[in-house]
Amino acid sequence: MSTADRIQKTTLPNGLRIVTETIQTVRSLSVGIWVKTGSRHEKDDQAGITHFLEHMLFKGTEQRTAYDIALSMESVGGYLNAFTSPELTCYYARCLDTELDTALDVLTDMVLHPRFPEEEIEKEKKVVLEEMKMYRDNPEDYIFEEFHRQLFHPHPLGRPIIGFEQTVNGFNRDSLFAYLHQQYHPSNVIIAVAGNAEHDKVVDLVNKYFQPLESNGKHNGDQPITDYEPSKNVLTKPIEQTHFMLGRRAMSAVDPDRYKLLLANTVLGAGMSSRLHQNIREKYGYCYHIQSFMEAFRDSGIFGIYAGTDRDYIDHMRELILKELKQLRNEAISAKELDEAKSQLKGKLLLAQESMSNRMTRLAKSEVFYDRYITLDELVAEIDRADAGQIRDLCGDFFDENEFSETILKPDGHQVE
Repeated sequence: MSTADRIQKTTLPNGLRIVTETIQTVRSLSVGIWVKTGSRHEKDDQAGITHFLEHMLFKGTEQRTAYDIALSMESVGGYLNAFTSPELTCYYARCLDTELDTALDVLTDMVLHPRFPEEEIEKEKKVVLEEMKMYRDNPEDYIFEEFHRQLFHPHPLGRPIIGFEQTVNGFNRDSLFAYLHQQYHPSNVIIAVAGNAEHDKVVDLVNKYFQPLESNGKHNGDQPITDYEPSKNVLTKPIEQTHFMLGRRAMSAVDPDRYKLLLANTVLGAGMSSRLHQNIREKYGYCYHIQSFMEAFRDSGIFGIYAGTDRDYIDHMRELILKELKQLRNEAISAKELDEAKSQLKGKLLLAQESMSNRMTRLAKSEVFYDRYITLDELVAEIDRADAGQIRDLCGDFFDENEFSETILKPDGHQVE
C-alpha cells in the first residue's frame, strides 16, 4: 500500500480535520482527539484551566459515569488517557481494531457532553493540588519548571502547565464550560487514527458525532513571544544532590535549521555515546545522569542541558560543558561521528513506526504544524542533507555562552532524613 493510499485526510464542512493511517498488518489502533489549545492560550487568571479541564472530562458525561468511562476501554483490553502541553490537549485510546466504534464513541462523548458535577470539581482541585506538590517534591521536575519560567517569563510559555493554587481554586462549572465552548470547537480539533482502520469508516463515525456542531472561531490565539534576556537563578531545597540546567531559547517546530541543531544535540548529549556522557560522567564520574534536549513550539523552542551532581562538582562540570559547546562552535563534527548521529536519529524514527500511538501522534502533529502529513522520507532527507560545515556554522552562533541562562537547585544545608 502506497503512502497516498495509507495516509488520508478529510475536512468536514464545520472545519474539523480527520487524518488516518491504515496499517492492515496489525490488530490494534490508536485514536486521538487533539485540541489546538494548551497552557499558552490561557489568560493569567485561567492558568492551569486547560489541564484541569482535561482531568474533568474523565469525570462523567450525560450518559456515562466516571467509572463507565474508565471501564469502557479496560473491559476490552484497551486504555484511555490524556495529556496537556503548552500548545495542545490530546485525549486518546489504544485498543483492538474491533473496538474503533467504542473508542470514538467514548472519546467524543467525553469531549462533547461533560457534566462537570460540582462535587467532582472540588475533589479534583484537591487532586491537582497534590499533583503540584508531587512535582515540587521531585527536584528534576521542579528545576525544569523553573527553567521554563526563566526562559519565557512573563509569557504564558513560562508558566507551569498545571497552573497555580490560587487559579485552580478559582475554577467552577461556569468557567469550565466557558473555556470548553471557546476552545473545543470543530475548527480547532483534529482527530487522528492509526492502525487497522478504514478511513471512510472513521469519517462516517466522526461525522455522526461532530457534524451538527458549528465552529465559533473564538478560541484564544497565540500570544506573541516576548523578548529573551539570559539570566541566572539559584534555588535551594532540602535535597541531597545539586541539579543544574544550562540553555536558551531555540528554533520553532517549523524552522528548517532545527534538523542541524537536532544533529548537534545528538552528538552533544543524546545517549550514552554522547560527548557529555562520555567526557563528564564516564571520564570524571561527576554525575549519574547528564543530557541535552530540545523542545519545540509553534514559534519558539528550548535547548537545554541537565545534570545532577554533588555541590562540590558544579563549577568543574559547568567548565566541562562549556568546553564541549566551544568545541562544537569551533570544530566541525567528524564524518564518522556525524554518520553515527544521523543513523541514530533515523533509527529512532523508524523504530517509532512500530507503535500505533507514535504513528497517530505524528499524524496529528504534522497537521498541527504543517497542515499536511510529513513523510518519513522527507524527514530522512532533511537529516541526510545537513553537513558538518552547516552544523558548525549554526553552532558558532547558537552556542554563544553569553546567550545561555542557568538554573541551579542546591541543597539548603539540611540533609534529607
